[in-house]
This record gives sequence, C-alpha cells and structure tokens, in this order.
Amino acid sequence: MNAPRQFDALEHAQLASRPVHLAIGIFDGVHLGHAAVIEAAVQSARRSNGQSAVLTFDPHPSVILRPAEPTRLLMNRSAKARVLGRLGIEAVINQPFTVELAAMEAVQFVPWLKQHVPQLAGIYVGENWRFGRGRRGDIALLVNEGRKVGVSVFSAPRVSLDGEPISSSRIRAAVTAGEIAAANAMLGYVYFAEGRVVPGNKLGRTMGFPTLNLAWAPDLQPRFGVYVVRVTGTKSTAPLRAVANYGARPTVEKAAEPRLEVHLLDECPYDAGDEITVEWLHFLRPEMKFGGLGTLRAQIAADREAALAFFAK
Repeated sequence: MNAPRQFDALEHAQLASRPVHLAIGIFDGVHLGHAAVIEAAVQSARRSNGQSAVLTFDPHPSVILRPAEPTRLLMNRSAKARVLGRLGIEAVINQPFTVELAAMEAVQFVPWLKQHVPQLAGIYVGENWRFGRGRRGDIALLVNEGRKVGVSVFSAPRVSLDGEPISSSRIRAAVTAGEIAAANAMLGYVYFAEGRVVPGNKLGRTMGFPTLNLAWAPDLQPRFGVYVVRVTGTKSTAPLRAVANYGARPTVEKAAEPRLEVHLLDECPYDAGDEITVEWLHFLRPEMKFGGLGTLRAQIAADREAALAFFAK
C-alpha cells in the first residue's frame, strides 16, 4: 500500500480532477470507529472511479479552545498518515485549526469545502460529529447543506466494544493505564512506536541484556513499565520478539525524559541509526526502583522469561 499524499492545508491540496470522497475528523488513533467512516469513503471512491481523502485538523482543536488543558494525542501526523494509508486513503489534508476556523458558522462549512474542492462528491463522518462555531453543526445540517451543492453525506454509527462506544479518549485512558491489550482491541491494530535507534550508555550490554534505545517522544505517554513487544524494520523479514521498558530508569539514572529501551529475544540486526517500529503487545509490570544492579539484573532476566512465555502461548 502506497503512503497517502499529504497536504498542509485545504487550499494547498492538489487533488486529481476525479470525484473526491472526503472523510472528516480528528481521527486520533484511527481506531475501529474511525475505520468505519474511512472505509465508507474508500469504497465509494472505488465505485465511482474517484479518489479517497481525509481532512483532519492540526493542532487538535483543544489547543485553541482550551489551551490550559490540551488533549494529549495518541499519534503524530506521520503515524496517522501511515495507518490511514493502510485503509486505502490516497490523500491526507492536515488543515490548521485556527481561531478563525473555530469561529466559522456551521452553515459556512460545506460551501468552504466546496470552494476549495470543486470536485467534492461525498462527505463521510461519524454520527456524533459536530462542526462550526460552538459545535452547532450536526448531521442534519450537514446533509441539508450538502444537498444544496450536490454533495452526499454519509454518517457511520459508533462502534462499540464491551458494551461501550469506542473512542479516542477511551483508548488514551487504556494506554496511560498500561491496559495495552484493551487499547489494541479498540484500535483494531497493535499500538506502535516508531523512530530511529540512538546510542545508549551500553549499561544493558554490560549486564548481559543489550538494548536498542529508540528516539521516541509521544505526546501521550504510556504507563511507565515493562512490555512484551515485537520489532519490525527493513533488516528483518519477520517481526522480532522483544521485551521493552518505557520510563525514567530510576535504578540507574532517573532520566529527565522517559526512554523506550528494547531488548530483543531474537538475534538483533539493528544498530544506532536504523529506523524501527516497536509494536506493544502486553503489559508485564510497572516500572520499579531496585536496590542495586544485581536485583535489577535478576528482574530483567525474569521479564525476559515472562516475554518468552507470552510468545510461546
């Protein structure tokens, strides 16, 4: 699957002259509920020989509307585009969310879209999506305004898991609680971190457990602790089994910024400078401070055995 083209504003989007089927939303996490919206746009585009696109907003509206408590995001722009590409989206428009956009009246929204995308054929949103000043715009208004300019509107019903609607906020709560299996179930894929391997202090190597240190600084920090993970990259044909620690490393240094360290259970082909993706599968235990390196070494050995047991299931 090719990566979607990305544009930094609606007015800069260079879309083909074919009909555009546009999914609109924040889509943080691109979870199963989002996928229902996106897949509707993709399928409609294919049926009409059109093109599928996503209009999302950056920064998150909370940065403008409540700057004292902005929403912490599950993924950055590049990760979002990667997952959207897997679903078949051809173009992603990262529209700046500004004070002016927040003040736009709901009835102005569809004409604004049509002005910048004359070939707009369809709009795809979740059933609870709201838009316009004061979030006064709803699906009924969207349908009515779309009809005036010949644009169809599709609203996808919410998707539930365990009797509750799946939402980005629900997934954020799971990630920060270390409930990674629950987060993965709602995402519909495995939560991941991606970045470049950076040099470390090689303490793990001296203890018999060499690690890869990933340059990864998420907006929303997962729970500090030890996780069963798998690693992918260009140097391995299949995912590699691993155990990872995300946190401040209180036993050895109390790092100012959290760090993601990955110890591979398989032979490691990666080194500093390589780009890798770490997929989080299972939470083993919270991060702890140990009395010394000997105790830490024994716990890492136990974590390694626990991860091997997980993969053996």
